[in-house]
Amino acid sequence: MYYTYLLQSKQDGRWYMGYSDDLRKRFKEHNENKSTYTKNRGPFNLIYYEACFNEQDARSREKYLKSGMGKRYLKNRLKRFLSLTG
Repeated sequence: MYYTYLLQSKQDGRWYMGYSDDLRKRFKEHNENKSTYTKNRGPFNLIYYEACFNEQDARSREKYLKSGMGKRYLKNRLKRFLSLTG
């Protein structure tokens, strides 16, 4: 399985989206500053993820969720969660 995931920085509240075949390991790497793109922005909360059968599906889903339509989808899907953290 591959996972498309959304992290939220506890430091600045900004989102980071990615995909991985080992979500637990990747989440740990982000929180230990071992990821180039999120270095020094942690710690993070994992606020959303989706499971996909293969890497191509996960990459496509990540690309969609980073688009304007995808961001609207996530904001609508996470509306209740975001009102609690905002």
